[in-house]
Amino acid sequence: MPAALSSTIMFPDWIRTGVELAGFNTLALSARAALFGRVDSASRLAEVRAHHTLRDARRFVLGGGSNVVLGGGAGEFDGLLLQIALRGRELIGEDDEARYVRAGAGESWPEFVDWTLAQGWPGLENLALIPGTVGAAPIQNIGAYGVEVGDRLHSLAAYDFASGETRHFTRADCRFAYRDSVFKQAGWHRDGRIVVTEVIFRLPKRWQPLLDYAGLREELAQCAERALRDDAAGDARKIAAAVVALRRRKLPDPATLPNAGSFFHNPIVDALQARRLASDFPGMPQHLQADGSVKLAAGWLIERAGWKGRRLGPVGMYEKQALVLVNHGGACAADVAALAAAVSADVRRQFGITLCVEPVAP
Repeated sequence: MPAALSSTIMFPDWIRTGVELAGFNTLALSARAALFGRVDSASRLAEVRAHHTLRDARRFVLGGGSNVVLGGGAGEFDGLLLQIALRGRELIGEDDEARYVRAGAGESWPEFVDWTLAQGWPGLENLALIPGTVGAAPIQNIGAYGVEVGDRLHSLAAYDFASGETRHFTRADCRFAYRDSVFKQAGWHRDGRIVVTEVIFRLPKRWQPLLDYAGLREELAQCAERALRDDAAGDARKIAAAVVALRRRKLPDPATLPNAGSFFHNPIVDALQARRLASDFPGMPQHLQADGSVKLAAGWLIERAGWKGRRLGPVGMYEKQALVLVNHGGACAADVAALAAAVSADVRRQFGITLCVEPVAP
């Protein structure tokens, strides 16, 4: 797609040209999209496929803009950026074990979690206040405080641009792993071949609170833990409130300090390397995984490498949580890339660990 579009090309009236994207990403990076469309009905995806220019354009699918770095190169996305705004949420069924709740991919994730809890349907409380949309949640397999979205997902629907048909994915089809899914493994999160349109969640009726994280237990210390089994709906809301309080203390509000949340994955190493690191660096947090591997805390590594609260130009690592990259004002994608590279190099030099960036770029 050429940067300068021919004036003779006729686009659907919901497609805009030359759109500034600073307001569409939580890092507030300035960038422009050659073509931009807000998808508020599934039929618009079919319109894109039917249009000869749009069909052949490079695509990128955007949700809430909370896990992206926009504006690579000269700050232009020379293609079609589709913002998914498919709404709707409803209880579609239940059995003895669970309730099944459907949500459009464009629903706000924090608002969806709040809504399920307000209905008296616990299960997503540990994932409260994570920014983004429902459709992006399974792509990233978002997780917090011992719960991942894959633990609660039943199935999802997605539009396939190659066939023009809706495909249905079971939980097993999604191939969930730590911050990973088939959508990332196949590269669909970058090229927009498959677009999530709706997600169905399975929320258990025999609810049990998950309080394995010390910080969460401490936040709930004033409540006797045995009481957290007497009123599932009410207690799930208490847990959500504790999660919200923790997140607000640890993480900056993108509205006041632009950021993309956790910027690096927590690295996973084998048991042998974990033992060596524990010997060389006493006190290093380590979390044993089910397969025998060990998850390390990227924030701890970054802080020990000297980057907590440190800036490089207009960007820096947050002073209260070293895992979060923040934009202090006027940053571009190149500034973000330079800081990420510098932090990664220092962590690799000190610990022999390679960090992986979490947000994606078109």
